[in-house]
Amino acid sequence: MQHQEGHFQGSDGLALFYQCWRPASPARAVVLVVHGFGEHSGRYANVVEHLVPRGFAIYAYDQRGHGRSPGQRGHISSWSAYRHDLERFQQFVQSQAPGAPLFLYGHSMGSLVVLDYLIGQPAGLRGAIVSGALIEPGETAKPLLVAIAKLLSQYLPNFSLKLGLDTKALSRDSAVVQAYIADPLVHGKASARWGTEVLRTIQSVKAQAQRIRTPLLILHGEADAINRVEGARWLFQEVTFTDKELKVYAGGFHEPHNDLDKAQVLQDVEEWLERHV
Repeated sequence: MQHQEGHFQGSDGLALFYQCWRPASPARAVVLVVHGFGEHSGRYANVVEHLVPRGFAIYAYDQRGHGRSPGQRGHISSWSAYRHDLERFQQFVQSQAPGAPLFLYGHSMGSLVVLDYLIGQPAGLRGAIVSGALIEPGETAKPLLVAIAKLLSQYLPNFSLKLGLDTKALSRDSAVVQAYIADPLVHGKASARWGTEVLRTIQSVKAQAQRIRTPLLILHGEADAINRVEGARWLFQEVTFTDKELKVYAGGFHEPHNDLDKAQVLQDVEEWLERHV
């Protein structure tokens, strides 16, 4: 396995950190990982260790305001920054692996970035996987927090609040939770503008999900308290493109790839990729 780190130019010239893992022989396909809120590209070791030995290359980047990328932690002025960063990263990856089938893998907030991106019907994608889809947020979207975010977004958009993520809801594996808590690249801050942009984008995706015309695999833990499974089930019903699949894991928490049944999850991902390569 070959590992590489570097930077690519984001939508407004921001130098965003990326890393990739490639098999020794030419990759059969490339999976582009878009991580969730507060985390970073280095938390997908299970995905890397399962797929790379099977001939898939993994490219992942730290979104602006996350991990080793610059920017105020958990802040954006407009959701379009995330969308255009993903567009730039896809272009960069295609220049690195020309001709290889390309798949997106978005988790949590990353799933919302991917879904919003797919609505624009981008070219050059063979399929997309969304995990822990941010369609029906749980405890973090309490009415009082939403009201505060909407008010502050108008007057103090950069004002940061602790999102109050329940770390125990990430995984049933206590080692995963402890590693998350101890990770110096993880943060829990969200700006007021980030909060309103997320809510606006959720509504946009809900209004336009029928426009998605990319093969889609939806993964969700049945007991996910961070993003409720009802959102994943709604998404599966609402997308009219026939090449779609929903996998709900009984008792599963927020991070299917890091949960107790991760072996089954990653096997499902592998088999879906094999059918679409």
